[in-house]
Order: sequence, then C-alpha cells, then structure tokens
Amino acid sequence: MSTRPPLPPFTRESAAQKVQAAEDAWNTRDPHKVALAYSEDSVWRNRDTFVTGRAEIVAFLTAKWERELDYALRKDLWAFDGDRIAVRFQYECRDADGRWWRSYGNELWEFDGNGLMTRREASINDVAIDEGARRIRGPRPEAERGRSFPLQ
Repeated sequence: MSTRPPLPPFTRESAAQKVQAAEDAWNTRDPHKVALAYSEDSVWRNRDTFVTGRAEIVAFLTAKWERELDYALRKDLWAFDGDRIAVRFQYECRDADGRWWRSYGNELWEFDGNGLMTRREASINDVAIDEGARRIRGPRPEAERGRSFPLQ
C-alpha cells in the first residue's frame, strides 16, 4: 500500500502542505498523477456527479480537462481536524468557444492513515468572466505560496 505524506492527524502546517500538494497536482492537469493521491476506493461528489475509485477519477478528470481548457487553480486551507481538511478554491478555464469562467468552490476531504484521500465532496459555482478579468494564470508562483487567494 502506498503512503502519501503528510499523514493525519493534521496540524495547521501539515494540512497546508496537503492543500498545496493537491493544488500543484491538479495544476498539472494529469489525471493519472492526480488520482494517485486518492485511495483505490475513494468516493467523490463533484457538483452533481458521483465517482468511486481511481479508474472513475481518471475518467472524470480526463473529461473535465478536455472541456475546461487552460485550467488553472488556487486552493486555500479553510479548516482541519484529525483526518479531515476543508478547502476553498477558485479556478479559471475557457470553454471550446473561447468563453472564460471562474469557478468558486468548497471541498471537504477525509483521509486514511496512509494519507490517501478516501472521500471528496465538492460544491462549485461558475461565473462567466471576460478574458481581461482573469487572475489565475498557471501554477502558483513560489512567492505566493502560503498566501490566501482573494475572493474577487
């Protein structure tokens, strides 16, 4: 069985490390790499979609990033306790017609003792934006790590 540090129970520092690692992985837009952070039987609710297991996670993310072009994400630690972390996030992407979107959301995460996420619940709202209103362009620069991302 693989281990994915940091491991629960989380401290503020280790929870922030877990959040940054997730942001970094999702910004690769590599479904196979991202899926390795989840347990083999991980369950998700993403908006109105329910996903179970790594194979379904890979399929879900593959379809997501085929649709959500130039995807770039920021995650912030909201709260933590024991083996759970709450995250707020924003990402921007464009669709095939060239329209830009900013998506705001909250995630609830639960981890096993090996640091793999066993449960992910995501609630997300989308806002159409003009290209000139974009604020998220690629992975987070090193100088911005550890800083909360502004709401607007």
